[in-house]
Amino acid sequence: MAVVLAAAPLLAFAALLAAAAVARLWDYAVVRLLWRPYAITRRFREQGIRGPSYRFLRGCNDEIRSLKAKTDGMVLDVGDHKYLPRIAPHYLKWRAQYGEPFLYWYGPQPRICIFDYELARQILSSKSGHFVKNDAHPTLLALVGKGLGFMEGADWVRHRRIINPAFTIDKLKMMTRTMLGFAESMAKELEDQASQNKNGETKVDINRYFSELTVDNISYAIFGSSYKLGKEVFQAQTDLLEITMATFLDVPVPGLKYLPTESNRRKWMLERKLKSLLKQIIQPRLASGEYGNNDLLGVMLASCIETNSQGGKQVDLSLSMEEIIHECKLFFFAGHENTALLLTWSVYLLSIYPEWQERLRKEVLREFGSDPPNPNALGKLKEMTMVLFETLRLYSPALFMQRKTLSDMTVGSTKLPKGIAIVIPIPIMHREMEIWGEDADEFNPQRFENGISAAAKVPHGLLAFSMGPRSCIGQNFSMLEAKSTLALFF
Repeated sequence: MAVVLAAAPLLAFAALLAAAAVARLWDYAVVRLLWRPYAITRRFREQGIRGPSYRFLRGCNDEIRSLKAKTDGMVLDVGDHKYLPRIAPHYLKWRAQYGEPFLYWYGPQPRICIFDYELARQILSSKSGHFVKNDAHPTLLALVGKGLGFMEGADWVRHRRIINPAFTIDKLKMMTRTMLGFAESMAKELEDQASQNKNGETKVDINRYFSELTVDNISYAIFGSSYKLGKEVFQAQTDLLEITMATFLDVPVPGLKYLPTESNRRKWMLERKLKSLLKQIIQPRLASGEYGNNDLLGVMLASCIETNSQGGKQVDLSLSMEEIIHECKLFFFAGHENTALLLTWSVYLLSIYPEWQERLRKEVLREFGSDPPNPNALGKLKEMTMVLFETLRLYSPALFMQRKTLSDMTVGSTKLPKGIAIVIPIPIMHREMEIWGEDADEFNPQRFENGISAAAKVPHGLLAFSMGPRSCIGQNFSMLEAKSTLALFF
């Protein structure tokens, strides 16, 4: 009798666990995977918005894979900038088939793809807090960390206030001399290679050189004198990027990320290595108490001991060690990858449009003569700025931006349910002839002669750095880095 009574609480507990498991399974398998897709599809059809059919669990991922596989071998002629059928065939097909906007499914997650600049402006410029960054893929978070780009609300405000001082123009100009030094070393290496050939020319993978250059630059900007360890951080992130790209269209299944699969074990190993490398850089600076304020790490470490007050109230403007590690991961990856692509595409475009190459050469000689570029005068390179903006328009580093609704919202005439992801396809919108003119598919830096706001029929036409309160904090850093590198080459 005593044994039976003792077992009763265990049986009751087991029953509760079983009931909780059944309820969770019901919520995921029936509500999220069956009922919700049906209800959302019907809700949008009532508004005249259609899209490709939902497939159980997989959504539209199989069709995206199939379409990309068909266009993967597409080869463009030099000077042909119509690469969208290769990198975004699904967006082009669905837009032509269903109109705009259209609804599609990333696994069981609904996404609405918009192409209207006014809708994009309302969403990206909103300060209401109802449009937040969409949930990132777990492997992507392992790669770039849960830093400023993925934060919301009070945490985002706190991080932005702490990090802002590292990106003031005066601080960036101080870094420019170091950028020029790294660029000079790269230029000398290329010249040495070319001099070994009889014709004085050589063939190189320029993107690899620019990646190494921007790694040096962002390492110095973040870590200061510890920038050499930053190169090891770069290698760990590069390895993680391979895993991210290989699994990007895989549907996240609850619990799968905890299983010791070969991919997961490799990802965990790289995450540990990345965290260990960053701690090797951070902890000695923190222990010495000599943070400095000329690099991003110094600014963040100084926040750990500073107190701030506003209106007589103490305000928490400090970062934990874990938060600093996440910010280092984010700024390191985003800070080198995007600028390396900008430089690579700029050099490519200048090589096939020699008239613009000559115009930039004359501009640099006019401003600097035979002297090294002056960091304080880089702002005078107007035509170079025009070329860089046009490069960002034609070859934007990001394929799309995403936001997610925190509640039911109405944007324009479209009613958006809570939790839906909104996709803003940047390269496609950068080619809209109604906005950019009949030459939207052509390279024409002259369109930026009077600045970004006058380049298109809407002042917010260029979306490469986003817009509104969440615009890229590092855009001035990226532009100064690109200008100083190109100016040195001329």
